Amino acid sequence: MSKRILIVEDSRAFRNYLHSLLSDAGYEVYTAESIKEAEIILAEKHDFLCAVLDYCLPDGQDGEIVDIVLKHNYKAIVLTAMFQEEIREKVIAKGVLDYILKDSMASVSYLLPLVKRLTNNKEHKALVVDDSMVVRKHISQLLEDQYITVIQAEDGQQAIDILEKDSDVTFVITDHDMPIKDGISMIREIRTKYDKNDLAILGLSGSDDRTMTARYLKAGANDFLHKPFNQEEFFCRVHQILDMKEANSNLYRMANQDALTGLWNRRYLFHHLDNQVVQQNIAMLDIDFFKKVNDNYGHDGGDAALITLSHILKIYFSDDVVVRFGGEEFCIQSNNPTDEFLTRLEHMRVRIENTIIPHLETEISITVSIGVSNIEADLDSQIKLADDRLYQAKEGGRNQIVSQ
Repeated sequence: MSKRILIVEDSRAFRNYLHSLLSDAGYEVYTAESIKEAEIILAEKHDFLCAVLDYCLPDGQDGEIVDIVLKHNYKAIVLTAMFQEEIREKVIAKGVLDYILKDSMASVSYLLPLVKRLTNNKEHKALVVDDSMVVRKHISQLLEDQYITVIQAEDGQQAIDILEKDSDVTFVITDHDMPIKDGISMIREIRTKYDKNDLAILGLSGSDDRTMTARYLKAGANDFLHKPFNQEEFFCRVHQILDMKEANSNLYRMANQDALTGLWNRRYLFHHLDNQVVQQNIAMLDIDFFKKVNDNYGHDGGDAALITLSHILKIYFSDDVVVRFGGEEFCIQSNNPTDEFLTRLEHMRVRIENTIIPHLETEISITVSIGVSNIEADLDSQIKLADDRLYQAKEGGRNQIVSQ
């Protein structure tokens, strides 16, 4: 997605401040101080994420710049020095993303999180559930205006069927009163499979029942909003839900991913896989003579070797659970046929042996030893057997696989 932003603001000091704010955040910023300058930039057909517009400009004091930007099909955020309800309603009705006052730094500080939210929205997919086609289309349009992909369902059962087939849905917006399965019943069923971090839910209802908010929240909704709703409040609720979801996802990754390689860590392995008696493939592998790599090339060289190995692991086992078990030791869990798993391990071993790792002005070569288990046992027992076979591979000369 484009990270270009257009700023149209006649105040040099404020324009420079916004330019610095957004540039420091990694955005490519174009600035204009008038409609005339803005039209020249717009004529070049840049792919802008959005435009930040001063409502009152020297050559257009009644929001003309808003119409011009919207005609180019760009998202618009309007800045104004004073709050006027009439102007606010006017620009919101045009379809601008938001209306921000320039009355204080606190107000303007809302801009950067909003722009970041738009950037991240491209990664989200919403499921809108309502038996009214008109309402579904209205909510869908609001979300699509914020770069969120949307699919629709007309009742709770249809929504559940969609969720079973589409793993890309990140949050659900649902009404309550629907045929076949109502919203609250649907949420209860969803929560048997997805927690609030996996799938966020915003409940809606036009009911006068004052207990509706509590009923939604107790069923497992992340938030609730009465219909008919104010567009700005709707966006605030959606943004808050997605902000919380992303923050929780980041915390989850920090706790369960290895910072150096990006692979899952040992904690994830034991939490992700139940320690039940099952039959599955477990491979434990270890870089041969890794201490010599660190001694000869420094810890930076060792890190380069670990990172390269992790990339190769991801290539050969993209559908499996790949874990940095600790230090130079890695673990792979797979439910694929054992013969296929062993074949891929051998191809990977050869790939590693033949890979030259560039580091500073030198080159590093590594090999790996691998132990494999495929027994019907709990995870601890499977890992222990694979680890025992890993050490057999090392004692047998290294750079080989031992599977029995």
